[in-house]
Order: sequence, then C-alpha cells, then structure tokens
Amino acid sequence: MVAKNQITEDKVTGEQYGSLYLIGGIAAFIVILASLSDIVISIILSSSHSFIPQSAIDRFAQFHGNSLIGLYYLDLLNMTTAIIMIPAFLALCAAHFRENLITSAFAMVVFSIGTAIFVGNNVALPMLALSGKYSAAASDAERNLFAAAGEALLARGAHGSPGAFPGFLLPVIASLMISLVMLKGGVFSKVNAYLGIAGSVFFMFYFLLVTFVPGTENLAMAVATPGGLLTIAWMTLYAIRLLKLRMAVRQAG
Repeated sequence: MVAKNQITEDKVTGEQYGSLYLIGGIAAFIVILASLSDIVISIILSSSHSFIPQSAIDRFAQFHGNSLIGLYYLDLLNMTTAIIMIPAFLALCAAHFRENLITSAFAMVVFSIGTAIFVGNNVALPMLALSGKYSAAASDAERNLFAAAGEALLARGAHGSPGAFPGFLLPVIASLMISLVMLKGGVFSKVNAYLGIAGSVFFMFYFLLVTFVPGTENLAMAVATPGGLLTIAWMTLYAIRLLKLRMAVRQAG
C-alpha cells in the first residue's frame, strides 16, 4: 500500500505543480467557508421572513431597504466564490493531467466557460446601480424606463432565470466530469469522488427545477440542501489532499 501511494504521488508531483496545489487548496477552503456562510445567511434570512422579490420594482425596494440583502439574493456571493473556485478547480484537474489529460482538460474548459457566463450574466451590481437611478428619477416615465431595464436584467441573470441557467449548469457538469475522473484516477479517494458525483447530480436536478418547473420551490430546496452538504464535503476532502500533494512536492524537492 505504501508503495502504491508513493507511485501515485510521483505521478502528480513536480516543481510545476507545487504552487498550484497550494493555491488551489487554499482557494478551496475559502470557498468552503463562503459556502458555509451562505447556508447561515440563508437560514437567518428565512427566519426573519425575508423574501426574494420577483419584479424589478420590488428588487429596487429591497435595495433601498438593505442593499446587502439585495446583492445576496442576486448571487453576488455565489459570483465571488465562482471566481475564487477557478484555481481550486484547475489544481484538481492538474492532478489528473498525466492519467487522463483529455477529460480533465475538457472539464476545466467547461468549468471556465460556465464561470465566465455566470460572472458575465450576474446582475447584482448593475441592479444596485439601476435602483439608485430609479430612486432618483424625477418622473413616472423615467421610473418606468428604469423598471423596464431592471426586468431585462433579471431575465438575463436572476437566480432561476433561463438566462442564468447555463452559468449555473456548466460548472456543475464540469464537477461531475472531474469527479468521474477522480473515481478512476487513483489520486483522490473513491469516497471523495462519490461525494462529488452525488453533489453534482443533486445540483443539476435543483437547477432544472428552479429554472423550468414553476411552483417547486420547496422541492428544489429539499434537493439543494443535500447537494450543498455533499459538495462541501467533496471540496473539503480534495482540498486536504491538494495540500498533502503540495507537501509531497516540497519533500521531493
């Protein structure tokens, strides 16, 4: 067993990977902390009977009352963690380049495209700016104009909108792909791989529900909860493993 582990680590260690594993592991832990914070914030907002507005005018009113809640409900936290997740996912893929270059590289491409779409379509900051203009409008005609612009933004990037769907789905597909690679790669444990597979499947189902099946909010949340916990566990295990690989690189050097 020791010899097998040594062979596995020899395949994925090298001077060019050491810094990437370190940065990726740290980035993964930051995303984990942000994800746990997301859960806590969601519970607090639910207990305070806060709601997700459906119209642009209601969004503007929410921004006027508490801009942080407005930004949260428009996925600003998710956008931030998506950006931080890039080096973590790259390190995860790089650990499999020698064993399965094509699939792991393709997973990275899919993840990058999905993240770019998600960040590009996120409307949190544009809606915040628009809400200020709406509040400062001097006439009903101006307010109607800003409200129409807000509706267009929400159609493009609000959580659960068809416009936001590719940006959410593609990174989940990429996570499923790399988890399948992990299952046979021998670098990460099979338990780690199965956690990633299960979490990805739950999230795919969740995004399909919230986007295309109206009136299933409770079911969607029931699906998202285990998906989130499984994904956090998946990330925790592979973040620890990335840092161990970093230590192996230093010892080999």
